[in-house]
Amino acid sequence: MTDTTPIRVALSGVTGWAGSALARGILAAPDLRLVAGIARQAAGRSVGDALGVDCAAPVVATAAEAVARRPDVFFEFSKPDVALDNVLAAIGAGAHAVVGTSGLSNEDYARVDAAARAAGRGVLACGNFAITAVLLQKFAEMAVKWLPDVELIDYAYEGKVDVPSGTVRELSVRLGAARGDALASALPTSKLRGPVETRGASMSGIPVHSVRLPGYVLGAEAVFGAPDQRLHLRHEAGAGAEIYVQGALLAIRRVSRLTGVVRGLDRVMEG
Repeated sequence: MTDTTPIRVALSGVTGWAGSALARGILAAPDLRLVAGIARQAAGRSVGDALGVDCAAPVVATAAEAVARRPDVFFEFSKPDVALDNVLAAIGAGAHAVVGTSGLSNEDYARVDAAARAAGRGVLACGNFAITAVLLQKFAEMAVKWLPDVELIDYAYEGKVDVPSGTVRELSVRLGAARGDALASALPTSKLRGPVETRGASMSGIPVHSVRLPGYVLGAEAVFGAPDQRLHLRHEAGAGAEIYVQGALLAIRRVSRLTGVVRGLDRVMEG
């Protein structure tokens, strides 16, 4: 692939809420080429027919069919129950991968990392592609080194099935690693009276609370505490999917620089 050769992209979830917006973004980018989309219900049609755009790339039902189109980058934007198999299939076919689907566990990413390193391919896993969410993650990682007492709140609409969101799941991993051996001040659950579940789930040693209510779309908050002071870092997203396109396109363009799993869009934002 030369500097003038477009990056070939296969997009899983091409007809979805976020995937359709990304497909339009790819089609508008002169350095990218959409070679296949995955969507079971639209399989057998073209992307152009499915989305009402000018694109002859086929919509297929499986990752195996998509990677047969020889993409340079496989973008996973579908559902948690198929995401892991899709990404492993892409790596096995020689493609780099960007993961925007939430719900994969640390153990899942360990499998993906091993496969990617063995194949010499990069996987960029992003809990969120919105620039404000990415900055939240970056600022929170800076803050936890000075303020180890932190809890995370995950906000979403009532029908979101995965808890917490990919944004907060990724953030908990990163904050747990950045905090290192520093100890939080809160009492351990063994010393509490009452339902310990009210303290949230411990993820990488950090309490995480998921709110699922009508009126929310997607949001994340990191709350840091210290004697006589408190810091709140919060990201809120509206109902449109276009806010994720800029970051997703950046991920597609930068993932080939990586080997193995790298988590967080901010890891490739500079340079």
